[in-house]
Amino acid sequence: MITFSDVSKTYDGTRVLGPVSGEIARGGITALVGPNGAGKSTLLTIIGRLLEPSTGEVTVAGKDVARANPTDLARTMSMLRQDNHITARLTVRELVTFGRFPHSKGRPTRACCKKVDEAMEFLGLTEYSERFLDQLSGGQRQRAYVAMVLAQDTEYILLDEPLNNLDMKHAVAMMRMLRRAADELNKTIVIVLHDLNFASCYADRIIAMREGEMVYSGSAAEIMSSEILTDVFDTPVSVHEIAGQRTAVYAM
Repeated sequence: MITFSDVSKTYDGTRVLGPVSGEIARGGITALVGPNGAGKSTLLTIIGRLLEPSTGEVTVAGKDVARANPTDLARTMSMLRQDNHITARLTVRELVTFGRFPHSKGRPTRACCKKVDEAMEFLGLTEYSERFLDQLSGGQRQRAYVAMVLAQDTEYILLDEPLNNLDMKHAVAMMRMLRRAADELNKTIVIVLHDLNFASCYADRIIAMREGEMVYSGSAAEIMSSEILTDVFDTPVSVHEIAGQRTAVYAM
């Protein structure tokens, strides 16, 4: 379980998050949704210990994120940020192998290589394993970064807008892969999404944020309602049942 208590973040006297308190259950997929500037990425990055909160504390699997041993935490939780930029010229295999660093300390074992191969296969990247990142499309590179996180083999995976640069086909494939990772590999996935219908189709739980606050939290079915989404996004949203799935339609 992930818990956060009285977490806030302030820049130059301006509060951008919280204070917020809550918990994210172990297992399945939890989607963070909300308009731009709602604080989704800030909260996720604080949970991932890549950003220090102004106040509050976070625990992941019972570990105090601020005080936990970095290597121990990196074997429990992995994170993919929204802005991934690596200047070194790496192949896909080299990038994905970075995910094994908490286990290998730069000296990959046979078991590490197996995890790398499995992650690339899971993301459909095996045929590109020896290709350099700058030879890939934006979508292929994004899948390689997610493969790196998957190769880290942590129970908790945090993903900040992993569908960036993906077309419809590959966005669907990515969400199906994450659903499989949650169901078959027992991963706990927390993901920032802008597409409400992907959250509806693939997430178990949704946390809706607005202006730095958590305003709604519940099952995907509970949050996918016209009244809630209209309130969160401050624009008319109509939710309809289509093929057994709650679908958000943005009213004219």
